Amino acid sequence: MRADQQALILILAVCGFGSTFAGRITEPLVGVMARDLGTAPETIALLSTAYALPYAFIQPVLGPVGDALGKARIMKICLAVLSVTLLASAFTPSSPVLFTLRILSGAAAGGIVPLALAMIGDRVGMEGRQVAISRFLIAVILGQLAGSSAAGLIASEISWRGVFILAALIAVAGAAAALVRLKPAPGAARVFSLSVALERYRDLLLNPRARALFALVFVEATAIFGVFPYVAVLLESRGEGGPREAGLALGGFALGGLAYTALVGVMLRRLGVPKILIGGGVASAGALSALTLGGDWIFDAVALGLLGLGFYMLHNSFQTQVTEVAPTARASAVALHAFSFFVGQALGVVLVGQGFGLVGVAPTLLACAAVILSVGLAAAAVLGPATKR
Repeated sequence: MRADQQALILILAVCGFGSTFAGRITEPLVGVMARDLGTAPETIALLSTAYALPYAFIQPVLGPVGDALGKARIMKICLAVLSVTLLASAFTPSSPVLFTLRILSGAAAGGIVPLALAMIGDRVGMEGRQVAISRFLIAVILGQLAGSSAAGLIASEISWRGVFILAALIAVAGAAAALVRLKPAPGAARVFSLSVALERYRDLLLNPRARALFALVFVEATAIFGVFPYVAVLLESRGEGGPREAGLALGGFALGGLAYTALVGVMLRRLGVPKILIGGGVASAGALSALTLGGDWIFDAVALGLLGLGFYMLHNSFQTQVTEVAPTARASAVALHAFSFFVGQALGVVLVGQGFGLVGVAPTLLACAAVILSVGLAAAAVLGPATKR
C-alpha cells in the first residue's frame, strides 16, 4: 500500500477502535449492572439490542448522506455524538435512561465503521482491498477485545460507570484524530438528493450479488452474535466465573479475529475466496457446537477464539465484495450491508434468548451451528465463482 493509504487506514483505525470498544462494554457487565440498577439480567442483556438496532436503522440514512455530503464529514459528527452519549451513560440514574443513551450511542456509532469501509473502497484498489480492510479490522477487533475483556477485568476497580467514562475518552481520541487528520476525498459531492439516494437503493436491491451479500450477512449475524450477550450469564449458571471470566472468554473471539488478519494473505494465495468461505462456516459451526460442552471458561475462550477466526473468514470476504457492488455509491452499499448485519444481530439476541428458555442451551447452540455452516456453503456457491483467485 502507498503511504497515503497507510496513513488513512491508521486514522480510520483509531476511529474504528473507539466505536467497537463502546459497542462491546456491556456484555461482560450484565450481572453487575443488573444488580446495581435493580433490573433483571435478561433486561440488561438487551442493551446489546438497544445499541444494535439504531446502529442498523440509521444506515439507510447515513449511507446516502455520506455519499452526498462527504464520508469524512459525517464520520466526524458521529464521533462527537458518540463521545457525548457515552459520557452521559456513566452518570445514568436508571436503566430506562441508560437504554435511551445506548440507543443514541448505537445510532452515532453507525456512521463510523461502515463509512470507514466505504472510504477504504474509494481509495484502495480491489487488488489490495481485502488485505487493506483486514488491516483496518485489526483496530476493530482490538476494540472488541478491549471492550469485552477490559470491561470485565477493570469493572471491579473503577465500576461499570468508570468503564463508560473510559469508553467516552477513547471516542474523544478518535474524534480528535479524525478532525485533525481525516481529509475529504477530492471532488466529494456537497448536495444531498433524496431522489438520487432512492435510485441508488433501487439499483442495489435489483443487483443479485448485492442481495446475496445482504442476506448472507443477516443470517451470519443472527447465528453468531445472538449468542454473545448470554455468555456472561451462561458462565455464571455453570459456575465458571463472573464478569472477569466472561470478559476473558469473550476476548477469545477477538483473538481469533486477530489470527485471521495475520493469516488472510496466506489464505487468499493458497485457498482462494470459495474455500475461505467454506472454512469459515465449518470453523464457526464447530465452535458453537463446542460451547454446548461447557465445564471451564478457558475451554469456552478457546471455542470463542475459533468462532472469531471462522466469523472473520466469512465476514471480511463479504465486506470486501460489498465495497465493489456499487462503486459510485459505496457508502450506500456498505450501509445496507451493515443494516442487514445489525438487524440480524438484534434479532439473534431475541431468538437465542427464546431458544434457551424453550428448548435449552445445547439445542439452541447446535441450531446456530447448523445455520452458520449453511451460510459458509451457500456463500461459496453463490459468491465463489466470481471471486476465485
